[in-house]
Amino acid sequence: MTLGDNRSLALSQLFRDAGYEEATPPILQPADIFLDLAGEDLRRRLFLTTGEDGQELCLRPDFTIPIARHYLETGIAGRTAAFSYVGQVFRHRPGQLGETMQAGVESIGREDEEQADADMLALALETADKLGLSSPRIRVGDEGLFTAVLQALEIPKVWQRRLRDVFGERDRLDQVITRMSGVEAKPDAKLGFLAALEGRDPEAAVAVVEDVLSLAGISAVGGRTAHEIAERFMEQAALSAGSGVDKDVISRLSEYLNVSGPPPAKAVETLHGFAKETGLNLDASIERLAKRTELMAERGIDISKLEYSGDFGRRLDYYTDFVFEIHHESSEHLGQVIGGGRYNKLVERLGAPSTVPAVGFTIWLDRAFEGAS
Repeated sequence: MTLGDNRSLALSQLFRDAGYEEATPPILQPADIFLDLAGEDLRRRLFLTTGEDGQELCLRPDFTIPIARHYLETGIAGRTAAFSYVGQVFRHRPGQLGETMQAGVESIGREDEEQADADMLALALETADKLGLSSPRIRVGDEGLFTAVLQALEIPKVWQRRLRDVFGERDRLDQVITRMSGVEAKPDAKLGFLAALEGRDPEAAVAVVEDVLSLAGISAVGGRTAHEIAERFMEQAALSAGSGVDKDVISRLSEYLNVSGPPPAKAVETLHGFAKETGLNLDASIERLAKRTELMAERGIDISKLEYSGDFGRRLDYYTDFVFEIHHESSEHLGQVIGGGRYNKLVERLGAPSTVPAVGFTIWLDRAFEGAS
Protein backbone atom coordinates (compact mmCIF):
# COMPACT_ATOMS: atom_id res chain seq x y z
CA MET A 1 0.00 0.00 0.00
CA THR A 2 1.38 3.42 -0.97
CA LEU A 3 1.66 6.53 1.19
CA GLY A 4 -1.14 8.07 -0.87
CA ASP A 5 -3.38 5.06 -0.21
CA ASN A 6 -2.71 5.29 3.53
CA ARG A 7 -3.60 8.98 3.56
CA SER A 8 -6.78 8.39 1.53
CA LEU A 9 -7.87 5.73 4.03
CA ALA A 10 -7.09 8.10 6.90
CA LEU A 11 -9.26 10.76 5.26
CA SER A 12 -12.16 8.35 4.78
CA GLN A 13 -11.97 7.41 8.46
CA LEU A 14 -11.75 11.07 9.47
CA PHE A 15 -14.89 11.91 7.50
CA ARG A 16 -16.80 8.90 8.87
CA ASP A 17 -15.87 9.86 12.42
CA ALA A 18 -17.13 13.40 11.69
CA GLY A 19 -20.53 11.98 10.64
CA TYR A 20 -20.25 12.12 6.85
CA GLU A 21 -21.85 9.34 4.82
CA GLU A 22 -19.79 8.20 1.82
CA ALA A 23 -21.49 8.70 -1.55
CA THR A 24 -20.43 7.74 -5.08
CA PRO A 25 -22.31 9.69 -7.78
CA PRO A 26 -22.24 8.31 -11.36
CA ILE A 27 -19.25 9.23 -13.53
CA LEU A 28 -21.53 10.14 -16.46
CA GLN A 29 -23.47 13.34 -15.72
CA PRO A 30 -25.81 15.63 -17.73
CA ALA A 31 -23.55 18.28 -19.28
CA ASP A 32 -26.17 21.03 -19.33
CA ILE A 33 -26.33 21.14 -15.52
CA PHE A 34 -22.63 21.96 -15.26
CA LEU A 35 -22.80 24.53 -18.04
CA ASP A 36 -25.82 26.23 -16.47
CA LEU A 37 -24.42 26.25 -12.94
CA ALA A 38 -20.67 26.49 -13.41
CA GLY A 39 -20.64 28.66 -16.53
CA GLU A 40 -19.82 28.26 -20.20
CA ASP A 41 -16.13 28.76 -19.39
CA LEU A 42 -16.21 25.16 -18.22
CA ARG A 43 -17.27 23.76 -21.63
CA ARG A 44 -13.79 23.71 -23.11
CA ARG A 45 -12.57 21.66 -20.14
CA LEU A 46 -15.31 19.00 -20.21
CA PHE A 47 -15.03 15.52 -21.70
CA LEU A 48 -18.29 15.46 -23.67
CA THR A 49 -20.30 12.68 -25.27
CA THR A 50 -23.90 12.15 -26.41
CA GLY A 51 -26.38 9.55 -25.17
CA GLU A 52 -28.64 7.45 -27.40
CA ASP A 53 -31.47 9.88 -26.71
CA GLY A 54 -29.37 12.81 -27.93
CA GLN A 55 -28.72 14.19 -24.43
CA GLU A 56 -25.29 15.83 -24.05
CA LEU A 57 -23.35 14.07 -21.29
CA CYS A 58 -19.97 14.64 -19.69
CA LEU A 59 -17.54 12.76 -17.52
CA ARG A 60 -17.86 14.02 -13.94
CA PRO A 61 -15.76 17.25 -13.74
CA ASP A 62 -16.28 17.71 -10.00
CA PHE A 63 -18.28 16.30 -7.10
CA THR A 64 -20.24 19.22 -5.62
CA ILE A 65 -23.03 19.28 -8.21
CA PRO A 66 -23.33 15.44 -8.39
CA ILE A 67 -23.49 15.25 -4.57
CA ALA A 68 -26.23 17.93 -4.53
CA ARG A 69 -28.17 15.90 -7.13
CA HIS A 70 -27.65 12.77 -4.99
CA TYR A 71 -29.04 14.67 -1.99
CA LEU A 72 -32.22 15.52 -3.92
CA GLU A 73 -32.62 11.99 -5.27
CA THR A 74 -32.29 10.25 -1.89
CA GLY A 75 -34.62 12.19 0.40
CA ILE A 76 -36.73 15.24 1.13
CA ALA A 77 -35.19 18.59 0.20
CA GLY A 78 -34.46 20.68 3.28
CA ARG A 79 -33.37 17.79 5.49
CA THR A 80 -29.94 17.86 7.10
CA ALA A 81 -27.46 15.52 5.44
CA ALA A 82 -23.68 15.13 5.32
CA PHE A 83 -21.80 13.35 2.52
CA SER A 84 -18.17 12.51 1.83
CA TYR A 85 -16.62 11.24 -1.38
CA VAL A 86 -13.41 10.13 -3.01
CA GLY A 87 -13.02 9.38 -6.70
CA GLN A 88 -11.93 10.44 -10.15
CA VAL A 89 -12.85 13.69 -11.87
CA PHE A 90 -12.19 14.52 -15.50
CA ARG A 91 -11.20 17.89 -16.98
CA HIS A 92 -8.95 18.96 -19.84
CA ARG A 93 -5.84 20.50 -18.28
CA PRO A 94 -3.04 21.91 -20.46
CA GLY A 95 0.08 19.79 -20.16
CA GLN A 96 -1.50 17.46 -17.60
CA LEU A 97 -3.60 14.32 -17.51
CA GLY A 98 -7.31 14.96 -17.82
CA GLU A 99 -8.04 12.58 -14.96
CA THR A 100 -7.30 13.23 -11.31
CA MET A 101 -8.50 12.20 -7.87
CA GLN A 102 -10.56 14.34 -5.53
CA ALA A 103 -12.00 13.81 -2.07
CA GLY A 104 -14.17 16.04 0.04
CA VAL A 105 -17.31 16.64 2.09
CA GLU A 106 -20.63 18.44 1.65
CA SER A 107 -22.89 19.51 4.52
CA ILE A 108 -26.42 20.27 3.34
CA GLY A 109 -29.43 21.60 5.23
CA ARG A 110 -27.88 23.05 8.40
CA GLU A 111 -29.63 26.30 9.34
CA ASP A 112 -26.87 27.48 11.71
CA GLU A 113 -24.84 28.75 8.78
CA GLU A 114 -22.00 30.61 10.49
CA GLN A 115 -21.41 27.67 12.87
CA ALA A 116 -21.48 25.26 9.92
CA ASP A 117 -18.91 27.45 8.14
CA ALA A 118 -16.64 27.36 11.19
CA ASP A 119 -17.04 23.59 11.53
CA MET A 120 -16.24 23.13 7.83
CA LEU A 121 -13.02 25.15 7.98
CA ALA A 122 -11.99 23.29 11.16
CA LEU A 123 -12.48 19.96 9.39
CA ALA A 124 -10.57 21.23 6.35
CA LEU A 125 -7.63 22.20 8.57
CA GLU A 126 -7.74 18.83 10.31
CA THR A 127 -7.71 17.27 6.86
CA ALA A 128 -4.67 19.33 5.87
CA ASP A 129 -2.90 18.06 8.99
CA LYS A 130 -3.77 14.45 8.11
CA LEU A 131 -2.30 15.04 4.66
CA GLY A 132 0.95 16.29 6.16
CA LEU A 133 0.58 19.90 5.00
CA SER A 134 2.86 21.87 7.31
CA SER A 135 2.35 25.65 7.67
CA PRO A 136 -0.50 25.88 5.13
CA ARG A 137 -1.54 29.24 3.69
CA ILE A 138 -5.26 29.84 4.32
CA ARG A 139 -7.16 32.44 2.26
CA VAL A 140 -10.73 33.40 3.13
CA GLY A 141 -13.27 35.66 1.47
CA ASP A 142 -16.97 36.45 1.31
CA GLU A 143 -18.86 36.41 -1.99
CA GLY A 144 -22.01 37.60 -0.21
CA LEU A 145 -20.25 40.71 1.07
CA PHE A 146 -18.97 41.48 -2.43
CA THR A 147 -22.53 41.20 -3.78
CA ALA A 148 -23.79 43.45 -0.95
CA VAL A 149 -21.20 46.09 -1.92
CA LEU A 150 -22.30 45.98 -5.57
CA GLN A 151 -25.95 46.40 -4.55
CA ALA A 152 -25.22 49.17 -2.03
CA LEU A 153 -23.29 51.07 -4.70
CA GLU A 154 -26.36 50.71 -6.98
CA ILE A 155 -24.22 49.52 -9.87
CA PRO A 156 -26.43 48.64 -12.91
CA LYS A 157 -27.50 44.99 -12.86
CA VAL A 158 -25.77 44.11 -16.13
CA TRP A 159 -22.47 45.22 -14.62
CA GLN A 160 -23.18 43.51 -11.29
CA ARG A 161 -23.62 40.21 -13.07
CA ARG A 162 -20.49 40.70 -15.16
CA LEU A 163 -18.44 41.58 -12.07
CA ARG A 164 -19.72 38.51 -10.22
CA ASP A 165 -18.84 36.36 -13.23
CA VAL A 166 -15.15 37.24 -12.95
CA PHE A 167 -14.94 37.71 -9.18
CA GLY A 168 -11.91 35.79 -7.94
CA GLU A 169 -9.71 36.71 -10.91
CA ARG A 170 -8.37 40.18 -10.12
CA ASP A 171 -6.93 40.87 -13.57
CA ARG A 172 -10.25 40.14 -15.30
CA LEU A 173 -12.14 42.01 -12.58
CA ASP A 174 -10.01 45.11 -13.15
CA GLN A 175 -10.61 44.84 -16.91
CA VAL A 176 -14.38 44.85 -16.36
CA ILE A 177 -14.10 47.80 -13.96
CA THR A 178 -12.15 49.71 -16.61
CA ARG A 179 -14.88 49.04 -19.19
CA MET A 180 -17.52 49.94 -16.62
CA SER A 181 -15.84 53.29 -16.00
CA GLY A 182 -16.63 54.33 -19.57
CA VAL A 183 -13.07 55.01 -20.71
CA GLU A 184 -13.63 52.66 -23.65
CA ALA A 185 -17.02 54.11 -24.54
CA LYS A 186 -17.73 55.76 -27.88
CA PRO A 187 -20.76 57.97 -27.17
CA ASP A 188 -21.26 58.92 -30.81
CA ALA A 189 -21.32 55.31 -31.99
CA LYS A 190 -24.67 54.34 -30.44
CA LEU A 191 -26.20 51.57 -32.54
CA GLY A 192 -29.92 51.13 -33.00
CA PHE A 193 -29.74 47.53 -31.73
CA LEU A 194 -27.87 48.57 -28.59
CA ALA A 195 -30.35 51.38 -27.99
CA ALA A 196 -33.18 48.83 -28.16
CA LEU A 197 -31.50 46.82 -25.39
CA GLU A 198 -31.32 49.72 -22.94
CA GLY A 199 -33.51 49.31 -19.89
CA ARG A 200 -34.38 45.68 -20.58
CA ASP A 201 -33.99 42.99 -17.97
CA PRO A 202 -30.34 41.86 -18.39
CA GLU A 203 -31.09 38.13 -18.56
CA ALA A 204 -33.90 38.64 -21.05
CA ALA A 205 -31.75 40.96 -23.17
CA VAL A 206 -28.87 38.47 -23.26
CA ALA A 207 -31.34 35.76 -24.32
CA VAL A 208 -32.57 38.02 -27.15
CA VAL A 209 -29.03 38.58 -28.42
CA GLU A 210 -28.23 34.86 -28.19
CA ASP A 211 -31.36 34.10 -30.24
CA VAL A 212 -30.35 36.65 -32.89
CA LEU A 213 -26.86 35.14 -33.11
CA SER A 214 -28.32 31.64 -33.29
CA LEU A 215 -30.66 32.63 -36.14
CA ALA A 216 -27.63 34.02 -37.97
CA GLY A 217 -25.81 30.72 -37.46
CA ILE A 218 -23.18 32.28 -35.17
CA SER A 219 -22.02 30.07 -32.30
CA ALA A 220 -18.61 31.61 -31.62
CA VAL A 221 -16.51 34.55 -32.79
CA GLY A 222 -12.82 34.99 -31.96
CA GLY A 223 -13.03 32.30 -29.30
CA ARG A 224 -16.06 33.90 -27.61
CA THR A 225 -19.29 31.95 -27.22
CA ALA A 226 -22.67 33.37 -28.24
CA HIS A 227 -23.37 34.00 -24.54
CA GLU A 228 -20.15 35.97 -24.11
CA ILE A 229 -20.88 37.97 -27.27
CA ALA A 230 -24.36 38.72 -25.93
CA GLU A 231 -22.92 39.97 -22.65
CA ARG A 232 -20.54 42.28 -24.51
CA PHE A 233 -23.54 43.66 -26.42
CA MET A 234 -25.20 44.38 -23.09
CA GLU A 235 -22.06 46.09 -21.79
CA GLN A 236 -21.99 48.27 -24.90
CA ALA A 237 -25.68 49.03 -24.47
CA ALA A 238 -25.01 50.14 -20.90
CA LEU A 239 -22.10 52.31 -22.03
CA SER A 240 -24.11 53.80 -24.88
CA ALA A 241 -26.55 55.20 -22.32
CA GLY A 242 -23.89 57.57 -20.97
CA SER A 243 -20.29 57.89 -19.90
CA GLY A 244 -20.25 54.82 -17.69
CA VAL A 245 -20.55 54.27 -13.93
CA ASP A 246 -19.73 57.28 -11.75
CA LYS A 247 -16.04 57.55 -10.88
CA ASP A 248 -16.84 57.79 -7.14
CA VAL A 249 -18.61 54.44 -7.34
CA ILE A 250 -15.60 52.96 -9.15
CA SER A 251 -13.31 54.34 -6.45
CA ARG A 252 -15.40 52.87 -3.63
CA LEU A 253 -15.57 49.47 -5.31
CA SER A 254 -11.80 49.42 -5.80
CA GLU A 255 -11.30 50.46 -2.17
CA TYR A 256 -13.38 47.49 -1.01
CA LEU A 257 -11.52 45.05 -3.27
CA ASN A 258 -8.21 46.25 -1.81
CA VAL A 259 -9.19 45.29 1.76
CA SER A 260 -6.66 42.50 2.09
CA GLY A 261 -4.04 40.89 4.25
CA PRO A 262 -5.18 41.15 7.88
CA PRO A 263 -7.02 38.31 9.65
CA PRO A 264 -10.84 38.45 9.53
CA ALA A 265 -11.20 40.05 12.97
CA LYS A 266 -9.12 43.03 11.81
CA ALA A 267 -10.93 43.02 8.45
CA VAL A 268 -14.24 43.49 10.30
CA GLU A 269 -12.91 46.74 11.80
CA THR A 270 -11.60 47.87 8.42
CA LEU A 271 -14.92 47.08 6.72
CA HIS A 272 -16.95 48.94 9.36
CA GLY A 273 -14.70 51.95 8.75
CA PHE A 274 -15.12 51.56 4.98
CA ALA A 275 -18.93 51.39 5.32
CA LYS A 276 -19.05 54.46 7.57
CA GLU A 277 -16.74 56.49 5.33
CA THR A 278 -18.60 55.60 2.13
CA GLY A 279 -22.10 55.73 3.63
CA LEU A 280 -22.91 52.20 2.46
CA ASN A 281 -25.28 50.01 4.47
CA LEU A 282 -23.26 46.80 4.87
CA ASP A 283 -24.02 46.13 8.55
CA ALA A 284 -25.79 42.79 8.09
CA SER A 285 -23.07 41.32 5.85
CA ILE A 286 -20.23 42.57 8.06
CA GLU A 287 -21.92 41.19 11.19
CA ARG A 288 -22.17 37.76 9.55
CA LEU A 289 -18.43 37.91 8.91
CA ALA A 290 -17.83 38.96 12.52
CA LYS A 291 -20.00 36.17 13.93
CA ARG A 292 -18.33 33.57 11.69
CA THR A 293 -14.90 34.76 12.83
CA GLU A 294 -15.85 34.52 16.51
CA LEU A 295 -17.18 30.99 16.04
CA MET A 296 -14.00 29.96 14.23
CA ALA A 297 -11.95 31.19 17.20
CA GLU A 298 -14.24 29.27 19.58
CA ARG A 299 -13.74 26.19 17.38
CA GLY A 300 -10.00 26.39 18.06
CA ILE A 301 -8.93 27.91 14.73
CA ASP A 302 -6.04 30.36 14.95
CA ILE A 303 -7.71 33.23 13.09
CA SER A 304 -4.45 35.22 13.06
CA LYS A 305 -3.29 32.81 10.34
CA LEU A 306 -6.29 33.44 8.08
CA GLU A 307 -5.76 35.88 5.21
CA TYR A 308 -8.93 37.81 4.37
CA SER A 309 -9.11 39.39 0.90
CA GLY A 310 -11.91 41.58 -0.43
CA ASP A 311 -11.14 40.41 -3.98
CA PHE A 312 -10.96 36.69 -3.17
CA GLY A 313 -13.71 34.51 -4.60
CA ARG A 314 -14.11 31.02 -6.06
CA ARG A 315 -14.65 30.97 -9.81
CA LEU A 316 -17.85 28.96 -9.80
CA ASP A 317 -21.29 30.55 -10.12
CA TYR A 318 -22.91 28.64 -7.28
CA TYR A 319 -20.82 30.01 -4.37
CA THR A 320 -22.77 32.58 -2.37
CA ASP A 321 -21.01 33.57 0.87
CA PHE A 322 -17.99 32.29 2.85
CA VAL A 323 -15.22 30.87 0.64
CA PHE A 324 -11.73 29.56 1.42
CA GLU A 325 -8.65 27.94 -0.05
CA ILE A 326 -5.74 26.13 1.58
CA HIS A 327 -2.36 26.08 -0.15
CA HIS A 328 0.80 24.25 0.80
CA GLU A 329 3.19 27.05 1.72
CA SER A 330 6.21 25.57 -0.08
CA SER A 331 4.27 24.43 -3.17
CA GLU A 332 1.83 27.24 -3.98
CA HIS A 333 2.68 26.86 -7.67
CA LEU A 334 0.69 23.61 -7.60
CA GLY A 335 -2.51 25.55 -6.90
CA GLN A 336 -4.97 25.12 -4.06
CA VAL A 337 -4.86 21.80 -2.21
CA ILE A 338 -8.23 22.30 -0.48
CA GLY A 339 -10.94 24.72 -1.56
CA GLY A 340 -14.57 25.25 -0.70
CA GLY A 341 -17.24 27.44 0.77
CA ARG A 342 -20.96 28.10 1.00
CA TYR A 343 -23.33 27.54 -1.94
CA ASN A 344 -26.87 28.18 -0.68
CA LYS A 345 -28.51 28.53 -4.11
CA LEU A 346 -27.25 25.33 -5.73
CA VAL A 347 -29.77 22.80 -4.41
CA GLU A 348 -32.70 25.10 -5.22
CA ARG A 349 -31.38 25.62 -8.76
CA LEU A 350 -31.23 21.84 -9.13
CA GLY A 351 -34.93 21.52 -8.31
CA ALA A 352 -35.55 22.01 -4.58
CA PRO A 353 -38.72 24.05 -3.88
CA SER A 354 -36.80 26.57 -1.74
CA THR A 355 -33.30 27.59 -0.68
CA VAL A 356 -31.30 24.88 1.10
CA PRO A 357 -28.15 25.96 3.02
CA ALA A 358 -25.01 24.06 1.99
CA VAL A 359 -21.26 24.25 2.55
CA GLY A 360 -18.37 21.95 1.71
CA PHE A 361 -14.81 21.55 0.46
CA THR A 362 -12.82 19.58 -2.10
CA ILE A 363 -9.29 18.17 -1.86
CA TRP A 364 -7.05 17.83 -4.93
CA LEU A 365 -5.32 14.63 -3.84
CA ASP A 366 -2.57 14.74 -6.47
CA ARG A 367 -1.50 18.20 -5.29
CA ALA A 368 -1.83 17.18 -1.65
CA PHE A 369 0.42 14.16 -2.06
CA GLU A 370 2.95 16.08 -4.16
CA GLY A 371 3.15 19.06 -1.83
CA ALA A 372 2.85 17.37 1.56
CA SER A 373 5.86 16.52 3.64
